[in-house]
Amino acid sequence: MRTDKVYLVGFMGAGKSSVARALGARLGWRVKDLDELIESREHQSIATVFARDGEVYFRQREHEVLCGLVDERQLVVATGGGTFVGTDNRSIINNDGASIWLDVSFSQVLDRLRSDTTRPLATDRSRMQTLFETRRTAYALADFRVDASLTSIDEQIEQILEWMRIEPIPT
Repeated sequence: MRTDKVYLVGFMGAGKSSVARALGARLGWRVKDLDELIESREHQSIATVFARDGEVYFRQREHEVLCGLVDERQLVVATGGGTFVGTDNRSIINNDGASIWLDVSFSQVLDRLRSDTTRPLATDRSRMQTLFETRRTAYALADFRVDASLTSIDEQIEQILEWMRIEPIPT
């Protein structure tokens, strides 16, 4: 197998948490969600952390939590939408396991988040579209891309598993 740890990356609403749970179940691996870990550590919601302490504070906590996962193996990690954008985080992820980008269209993100009021960076649609376009450049640096717009979770899992079964060519 190509890796013993998978990090799912992509924009908010891409389905990272749902795919992580399904992939973990298929592999028999543990699953961790960075946002849930941060909420547990901070004893409050991500929205509250953003509102009270700001994005810089949140990104620092996110980095700390990510670093705390490095020694764990046979793990699927659902990252936050901005986690992979930070170069330090991206380096940790790509050196520790495989990064898999769940790629969705902006219109699909809007459909999925239409009634979600819990995401601090989704309150301003214009800013969200700018974030979406900017972050795609970072997501494109992932090890593998899954078009999550047109496929079911089961189909996404099959694509990921097929990719994981192919051993990389030694360099």
